[in-house]
Amino acid sequence: MIDILIAEDEPAILDPVSFILERAGWRVEAVTDGEAALRGVRQKRPRLLLLDIMLPGQSGLDVLKTVKADPDLARTPVLILTARGRSHDRQLALDLRADGFITKPFANDVVIDEVRRLLRPACCLTG
Repeated sequence: MIDILIAEDEPAILDPVSFILERAGWRVEAVTDGEAALRGVRQKRPRLLLLDIMLPGQSGLDVLKTVKADPDLARTPVLILTARGRSHDRQLALDLRADGFITKPFANDVVIDEVRRLLRPACCLTG
């Protein structure tokens, strides 16, 4: 089982993000296009999908829309990690039920903090 599926097509982002998440103790798998992201979510059932908006093939927003519309996948937290940081892009992703949104460039600790927040057990979210 994997903890985090990363869908990112830029090696300059994918490699360091994978490294910091693995170093933090999570099991990570990476894909580089939208279709592979959907296959990965359906087959691997990750605890979190870390998703770029601008993916080849199917866009990250289309992947997000599909994941959140599928009753078997809808509870999978989706964290958007993108260079598209305009308020319109952020609002669109949140309207499609993204669970978090980080704009590139980013600080490593911001990614780690958001992943921890989204993977925190429901029992620990009160108070």
